[in-house]
Amino acid sequence: MPLISKRVLVVGSVILLYGAVLYSIYTNFPELDADEKQHFKYPRNLDDAKALGKVLSKYKDQHFYTVLVGVAAIYIVLQSFAIPGSIFLTILSGYLFPFPVALGLVCTCSALGAAVCYCLSYLVGRTLVTTYFPERVAQWQTEIQKHRENLFNYIIVLRITPVLPNWFINIASPVIDVSLTPFFWGTLVGVAPPSMLFIQAGTTLQEMVNANVMWSWTSIITIIVSAIVSLLPVVYRKYANKAKSE
Repeated sequence: MPLISKRVLVVGSVILLYGAVLYSIYTNFPELDADEKQHFKYPRNLDDAKALGKVLSKYKDQHFYTVLVGVAAIYIVLQSFAIPGSIFLTILSGYLFPFPVALGLVCTCSALGAAVCYCLSYLVGRTLVTTYFPERVAQWQTEIQKHRENLFNYIIVLRITPVLPNWFINIASPVIDVSLTPFFWGTLVGVAPPSMLFIQAGTTLQEMVNANVMWSWTSIITIIVSAIVSLLPVVYRKYANKAKSE
């Protein structure tokens, strides 16, 4: 089978698998009223999140795991295909679930979805980018090789800070030879600090007027401190290696 056909088969299989999972969750969900069905969709904005939150909170107590798995599945799908909206699911998770459950859900789904996006980009995008921009890609790959032992920490910093959008990190990482292991674990750890802020804000979802309500001096300082702490091992290794060489 030609390589292109294999790649199309893999991508198609992922889409079919996701479709089957979402369909199964939908068909096993409790019967919804006509008014509720129009809000039973992934949230594209804060109003969608509020409406969906009201629907899910009504059934959450008696169908906790169905709601939990449903939110997780949609979160992974959005992350896998770089579809906007995961931020509203993070806020929604804070509204629906206890803080530890919501944080574990968001971090795990972010890492799993990002890993799938990474693999899809490796299969489809890597060849295209290296074909049309070989010199630029080679330059980036050389830089990555220089910092390979610190990739885990750098991924954490990129996830914590809004320097680059998450979808770009997911798609670009396999192209420039960031290996999957530090990518996955760096994502799992790195999304935690900003997610904690959105989850905490989600506890007052129905009173929120916009998604930026969670930004305050306290939250900004939290993000900055988290980024600095994640870079401390890099600084330590740098000076330790310098001391050894001397």
